[in-house]
Amino acid sequence: MRSYSPDLTPPWKKSRPAPEVPAEPDLVVEEVGTGFCGAVIRCEAGTVTLEDRFGKHRVFPLEPRGFLLEGKVVTLVRPSAAGPARPARTASGSIAVPGARARVARAGRIYVEGRHDAELVERVWGDDLRIEGVVVEYLEGIDDLPSIVADFAPGPDARLGVLVDHLVPGSKESRIADRVTGADVLVVGHPYIDVWEAVKPSSVGIPAWPSIPHGQDWKTGVCRALGWRENTGAAWQRILSGVRSYRDLEPELLGRVEELIDFVTAP
Repeated sequence: MRSYSPDLTPPWKKSRPAPEVPAEPDLVVEEVGTGFCGAVIRCEAGTVTLEDRFGKHRVFPLEPRGFLLEGKVVTLVRPSAAGPARPARTASGSIAVPGARARVARAGRIYVEGRHDAELVERVWGDDLRIEGVVVEYLEGIDDLPSIVADFAPGPDARLGVLVDHLVPGSKESRIADRVTGADVLVVGHPYIDVWEAVKPSSVGIPAWPSIPHGQDWKTGVCRALGWRENTGAAWQRILSGVRSYRDLEPELLGRVEELIDFVTAP
């Protein structure tokens, strides 16, 4: 006859089943073993791929009690094909408004430095801008900004937002920005030499943006360093094709564009 041995393990030390959570896209979790924190971008049979805030991807097995969600242990499971519908989102991450019509253009405007900047903003924020009635125009350089601001005559009902490349202390760009900034004019910028650099290298399929010596045309130098054909227009289309959403852009650009949109749409 087999003897019975009672389980004397204290209740608080017993392993409890963790709740099962579908690994839906954009769900942010932390992998228990490594501490890697990121958003779900893909879930396949037995594995889940996470992307951290720097754009790094890691693949992890869907093991029981393998992840933390808001600090609590969970078991990620593959979402069912017939799961609840998630709200559709725009490329900027905003909740899409089905059937929304473009608003009549506001008096306010957002100016960016060049055509590439305008195309990138349109790619990610275009849906949001149309709903808000915000028009984006480009300057073809910052040197003419003071005269453009003077001609625009910004006011409380017609605010002007400006996005500037390479806006760092002591630069020509920062001095011009200081001249025009006011209650109804907001000039913000990112630290990159060109908006190309604001696209994450991983989205373009390169390890990093190359360092180009002073005195060389930056875009042409980038093409040479990467072994691309020295056609900056074709290079830009290659870069732009890698941008599908806000996830493909560096935070230094994301925050500045959102700031400008808030500024020109404020009541």
